[in-house]
Amino acid sequence: MSESTDDATVLVVDDEKEVADVYALRLRDEFDTETAYGGEAALDAIGDGEDIDVVLLDRRMPGVSGDEVLQTIRERGVDCRVIMITAVDPDFEIIDMAFDDYLCKPIEKDDLVAAIEQQLTARRYDDQLTQYLEATSKLALLEAEKTAQTLDDNEDVAQLRDRIEALKDEMDDTLGEFDDIERAFKEIGRHPG
Repeated sequence: MSESTDDATVLVVDDEKEVADVYALRLRDEFDTETAYGGEAALDAIGDGEDIDVVLLDRRMPGVSGDEVLQTIRERGVDCRVIMITAVDPDFEIIDMAFDDYLCKPIEKDDLVAAIEQQLTARRYDDQLTQYLEATSKLALLEAEKTAQTLDDNEDVAQLRDRIEALKDEMDDTLGEFDDIERAFKEIGRHPG
């Protein structure tokens, strides 16, 4: 998984080669892009998901559908974001689907890039929160078991406290981005017309 949007890898999945290639072409200046032409090829390309940050997934494909690919990604526990890109108008069944965003074709390049960037920011925040909670739980445990003087004299504890402060600052910065992200999220054309 990449640490920033600059080196993020996006997998474009569509059974129509031309469609997948067009989306990949639109994104190649912004992200590392890969393509998979169909559901089976997508599952092969995703593997354990270590190299994929965001999957742009066509919903209606012959053989292995986008819905099946999405379900398999989640069952495998692959840590990637999934944006459904489809000509299928959403209905109530989407409520139970585990995608992260849903865009209806045709999609403008700016909307596509914005949607991907939002997913990368959301993932980064999840990672920061996990690290923060892990570090604060360790500190809380040590504070409950050790004297304040013992903790203050320990270099590892000082580094842990510094790490917690750095993570808190990073999360505050990321939270500040969410106001802009929320505005941009509402501006993305998710449905044509």
